[in-house]
Amino acid sequence: MWGIIGLGNPGAEYEQTRHNIGFEVIHALARAHGVRLRRPRAAAIAGTGEIDGVPVMLAIPLTMMNASGVAVVRLCHLHELEPSDLIIVVDDVNLELGRIRIRRGGSEGGHNGLKSITERLSTRDYPRLRIGIGAAPAGMSVRDWVLSPFADDERQAAEEAVARAAKCIEVAVTKDIETAMNEFN
Repeated sequence: MWGIIGLGNPGAEYEQTRHNIGFEVIHALARAHGVRLRRPRAAAIAGTGEIDGVPVMLAIPLTMMNASGVAVVRLCHLHELEPSDLIIVVDDVNLELGRIRIRRGGSEGGHNGLKSITERLSTRDYPRLRIGIGAAPAGMSVRDWVLSPFADDERQAAEEAVARAAKCIEVAVTKDIETAMNEFN
């Protein structure tokens, strides 16, 4: 089984923000593959199902972004997942809007959600899919940028990135991560 976990912040005030693009990918996958998301015992909204015959668990942590590792570890224990069985979906200010990048592991790149996961799992060796949200404009803090909604002229690029990210995950779980890297990076 693959554990696909999209990061973000829970709560209505964070909906549609750049930081929550990982949540949008999970919702897109759930709709496309008929996975019902509900609240289990793991500090997350989650559901299990299949992507083209491959078992998956889709999840959205109910912890704040900076404590994502708490929910990820609980989900791993609940579903008997190893770090290599995960694909963590996150926003990335270092990638231009709409660009995606999947990797088997690597650094956290300054992302506090990934830092929390690395700390809790005691490894950097877990797959992650980064979705570019672009850099903060001059004079705006990164915190304010990631917690802001996409502008009207950015929304289409963000929606296309969500769709591409969902397709990338489908390729990664049905084929392998290297194939997804070659096709989508």
